[in-house]
Amino acid sequence: MATVSENKATRRDFLYIAAGAVGVVGVAGAAWPLIHQLNPDASVLALASIQFDLAPIPEGSSVTIMWRGMPVFVRHRTAAEIEAARAVDVSTLRDPEADEDRVQEGHEQWLIMLANCTHLGCVPVGESGEFDGWFCPCHGSQFDTAGRIRRGPAPTNLVVPPYEFLTDTTIQIG
Repeated sequence: MATVSENKATRRDFLYIAAGAVGVVGVAGAAWPLIHQLNPDASVLALASIQFDLAPIPEGSSVTIMWRGMPVFVRHRTAAEIEAARAVDVSTLRDPEADEDRVQEGHEQWLIMLANCTHLGCVPVGESGEFDGWFCPCHGSQFDTAGRIRRGPAPTNLVVPPYEFLTDTTIQIG
C-alpha cells in the first residue's frame, strides 16, 4: 500500500524534469545551426529566376549567362542550324530527343541549355566539333546544333532549364 509521501512529487523529480528540459533545449540549440546550413545560399535564392533580353544577340551567335551559379548557353540559331538539327534521325541518337522538344514553339531560333557537359560537368566550347554544336575538350563529348549528345562519354543531352518567353525578346529562366 502506498503512502502519502510516495505519491507527492519530490525535489528529485523536479531536478530530473528540469535537467531533461535543459538537455532538450541544448540539443535543439546545437542541432539548429547544423540543419540551417543545409538551406541554399542567399545568392542562389536571389537568382532563383532571372530575366534576360535576347534582342542584342545577333543570329548565329551565342552568349553565356549565369543562373543559380551555373552557366547557361543562349544560342540564336540560324535557319541552317535548325534545319540540320531537325534532319537528324532521332532513333540514331543515344538520348533520343527531337529538336522540337528542346525549344519552344514559335521561338525555334532560340536554344537555351545549361552549359555543363552531362559527363562530368565541364563547360563545352560552342560552335565546334564534328557536328558544329558544342565540344567538351576535357573528355571529347560532342553535341549537335540542338545540344544533343552525338559522340563521346556524355550519357545525356545538354539540359534545357525551365524557361518561358515573357515577350518576343525577353525570357525568364527558372
